[in-house]
Amino acid sequence: MILKRKYILLLFCMILILSSSTDVFAFEKVGVTSFQFLKVMPGARSTALGNAYSSVAQGADAMFWNPAGLIGSNKFGISASHIDWFLDTKHFSFSGVYSLSSAMSIGVMGMNVDYGAIEVTTVDALGPTEEGYNPGLTGETIHPGANLVGLAFGQRLTNKFSYGVTAKYVTENMDVKSKSILMFDGGALFDTKFRSMVLSATIRHFGPEVTYYDKDFPLPQTLNIGISANIISPEESLLGTTSNHSILMAFDIVQPRDYDQQYNIGFEYSFSDILFLRSGYRINYDTGGLTLGFGIKYKSIKMDYSYNDFGDYLDNVNRFTVGFEL
Repeated sequence: MILKRKYILLLFCMILILSSSTDVFAFEKVGVTSFQFLKVMPGARSTALGNAYSSVAQGADAMFWNPAGLIGSNKFGISASHIDWFLDTKHFSFSGVYSLSSAMSIGVMGMNVDYGAIEVTTVDALGPTEEGYNPGLTGETIHPGANLVGLAFGQRLTNKFSYGVTAKYVTENMDVKSKSILMFDGGALFDTKFRSMVLSATIRHFGPEVTYYDKDFPLPQTLNIGISANIISPEESLLGTTSNHSILMAFDIVQPRDYDQQYNIGFEYSFSDILFLRSGYRINYDTGGLTLGFGIKYKSIKMDYSYNDFGDYLDNVNRFTVGFEL
């Protein structure tokens, strides 16, 4: 067991080193990676916090962010989210977690992306007709989309350290071409036990390249380092304790495969663990900065909403999430 812990701790250190390396993994070229829909993260709470979530995610919410957070769940939990994305695109996601013991959990996840109906056009159909001018419409309609299913395992090795791994099978069907691939996520959490401070390291979408028309495109691999702590809370915190109020602060350093290093910061105010107000900001993104949201928790039911500002040229995005725990 001691040897096993040493190997896992070594893995955690390796992820930290890789996450801080911008030369190896960053292409600094937008649009060179495949399966771009994987960058659209589900979950209203996480996105309201500006995606500063790798050290915060617990239970079913952790499936898409950091599988090491699975061990923070109760016996059973589920979460479902809906996103109205750009240009009539819709994302539906589901995740569930089941605790095998106090130190071991398993989880499942799924996602469906609907790109909407697209009318088929061809050059042959372009030109004048008896009814007028045809811009190339053939009368056919296609419905491209994408799907994801995954299984995860999380384990707590000590009272401070936990890890998790996820296997995901992803399919993208663009009608003229369909590609499927197996990819993996890995993550680690380190609870310092010092005034609620938690550290995290994750790697998401790790796998082989995808070939389209004899050209290879890498997956949108993403590396994260995260830190979070309670500024004030009823329990241990950075500044002091209060009876009914708490303020959580989280920060993530993100290294995408096709962009420069990015930074996410988020805050969450909680009243009696019932009402939650959230805000965040994402730094060094082409679009998207300010994020806002709120949540309500009643017994075992949670409902969350987030609003993401994407600037002057893109529509703002709203997310809704409903969760349940036993």
